[in-house]
Amino acid sequence: MKQTFGSLSERVTALFSMIFTAAKKQADHKKLAQHILLLNKKQSSVDIISEVALCLKDILNYRLFAFVMKKDAGVDVWLDPRMYKKTLEDIILKDFGIENKDGLNYLNHKFYEDEPTMSFDMKALLYYEITEENLSFRLYMLAQKPLSIYHDEIVNLILQGASGALSRQMKMENLRDAAAIDSLTGCYNRREFENQLNRNISGAIRHQTKLSVFMFDLDHFKEINDTYGHPAGDKVLKEVSAMVQQNMRTGDILARFGGEEFIAILPETDKIKAMELADRLRVKISRKVIVHGDNKITVTASFGVSEMDRNADMGKIIQDADTMLYKAKLNGRNTVMPGIIKIVSDNGLEKLKESVN
Repeated sequence: MKQTFGSLSERVTALFSMIFTAAKKQADHKKLAQHILLLNKKQSSVDIISEVALCLKDILNYRLFAFVMKKDAGVDVWLDPRMYKKTLEDIILKDFGIENKDGLNYLNHKFYEDEPTMSFDMKALLYYEITEENLSFRLYMLAQKPLSIYHDEIVNLILQGASGALSRQMKMENLRDAAAIDSLTGCYNRREFENQLNRNISGAIRHQTKLSVFMFDLDHFKEINDTYGHPAGDKVLKEVSAMVQQNMRTGDILARFGGEEFIAILPETDKIKAMELADRLRVKISRKVIVHGDNKITVTASFGVSEMDRNADMGKIIQDADTMLYKAKLNGRNTVMPGIIKIVSDNGLEKLKESVN
């Protein structure tokens, strides 16, 4: 009799387990359908990836989610949570054949030195890979528990939806970029710079954050064209602008303002920080050697820096940067204006202060 009751209990448990699993599966597929519907309404690559992350968090409650998309130069990375950055970076660099971390463009975080980090067991890391005609990406994930067959199906379905949406979005962005990008340097052109500056000013007002701009001009650039020819001058512009972009933060925007003159938007940055960045870039430019045929060309740059004032006037922030650039030229070139001077206080601590002398 006990054996009969035991067998019946096992069968009832198994039946309830099947009913529960079926109900859970149905609920998860309903959630999946809702997320795919929302995903196809998104208007940017970042929003599409964010919707994938929300879907998998909703259904699987992952411990780690990283969406890594291959680009012409490096990769775009969407990461959650940020504390796994260090361990995951080593995997991404190896998997995508990238030489250093400068090739990683984080879409949803800005990282700072000495942030707390955590490692994880790489044996537990799952990854899914999808390659389309104009798109290649990987999803890395640490699940809270082993995935069932239907959970694996859900991941593949949401990624298929994402690949279609991203492919369409990238085609649209490429069409827009063709009208917004300077064909020589790959930076934004002047018209698109003004659009981006307007957006960033609106964002700075809304979030009550700082916004700075720097403008730089290559010194004696006409002499390079006259001495080595215009193809050499074009190569200098391309290599210098590429190096500047590589040494700016994610979210900073560089545009070609005209000729050998460039301008950058620095969100969430005050004037002192902008001047520090400008000076680091000035040094890097002065040390760069551009090889053109048998010639080794060096160049310097002068920088002008400004910060958005309380009136949030787009024309004024550009004019202030241009005025400081003019002062840099008058002060002998290869310099930043306003300049930074160090002041040692009574307690021995160094402070930074701007100087226009």
